[in-house]
Amino acid sequence: MKKHACVVGASIMMLAFVTAGCTVKDAADSSALSGDNSKPSISIDGSSTVYPIAQAVAEEYEKQSETTVVVGTSGTGPGFSKFIEGVSDITNASRPIKQQEIDACKEKGIEYLELTIAIDGLSVVVNPENTWCDCLSVEQLKKIWSPGSQVKLWSDVDPSWPQSEMKLFGPDTDSGTFDYFTEAICDEGKASRSDYSPSVNDNVLVQGVSGSKFALGYFGYAYYLKNKDKLKVLGIADKGDANNCIKPSDESIESGKYVPLSRPLFLYVNKASLKKPEVAEFLRYCLKEGQGLVGEVGYVRLSQELLSEERKELEDAIESMSGDAEVASAK
Repeated sequence: MKKHACVVGASIMMLAFVTAGCTVKDAADSSALSGDNSKPSISIDGSSTVYPIAQAVAEEYEKQSETTVVVGTSGTGPGFSKFIEGVSDITNASRPIKQQEIDACKEKGIEYLELTIAIDGLSVVVNPENTWCDCLSVEQLKKIWSPGSQVKLWSDVDPSWPQSEMKLFGPDTDSGTFDYFTEAICDEGKASRSDYSPSVNDNVLVQGVSGSKFALGYFGYAYYLKNKDKLKVLGIADKGDANNCIKPSDESIESGKYVPLSRPLFLYVNKASLKKPEVAEFLRYCLKEGQGLVGEVGYVRLSQELLSEERKELEDAIESMSGDAEVASAK
């Protein structure tokens, strides 16, 4: 009971009235926190990279529906674990599902649908006070981030750069972004030096890089755009040619010029959940109105061709999983 919220009156009657009012409020708060209501709900968890998209879409969808959408941000790996255990209807992922996760789904009898929701360009960033580095080649990134790397100082990468300690920031090992980056740069998923500052929270990585002149880090494009006033994004030279140095932008990511760090972002849905009208309608919303929000939060929208393919996959899955006339008629 929130006793501090009650003002004790001069009379016993008033005290009883106020106390009763507080008790009702507490009960209402408790009900809201426990989700004990009649509204249908959708549970989403997973990638911190995909989180801004899912959260923005969820907020807008709730305004025009009777559905509660709860979005978590445990990371791609933990998100798949929850999905496999049946805790969530949908999991966000910044990498494709792994074979061991596919096998675990089969063991649990889970059929899933993979939907591409947006395109991302992993962004390699430094502090704005960094005046010496505008571009890194894939070979230089590999030298910095590979297991057993001997790079300690910026001058270890280029002798003309400062003889100052390079402070590294990146996603933790449960992150799909970590998996994708290490595979693209170090040629093997999860192959990375361990002496860096990791976090599942991309905002913590932003703070780390923006707080140190000699820092370098990487995370999703949206987090760079949101914080571009306190970060400097580097170009990436895929073939080791400084003249072919490409920075992430909507155009370079969508066109495929920003390589090898452009990647699709995914939603995985338990097909059994598609029998619930609220889940089917939410995913339809994601691939229609929700695409406008993809750009607003800093990612690249799907092309019309890919979007049409994803919508068809969704409708085919809904039709195959449900004989529910209510769901079918909502198309």
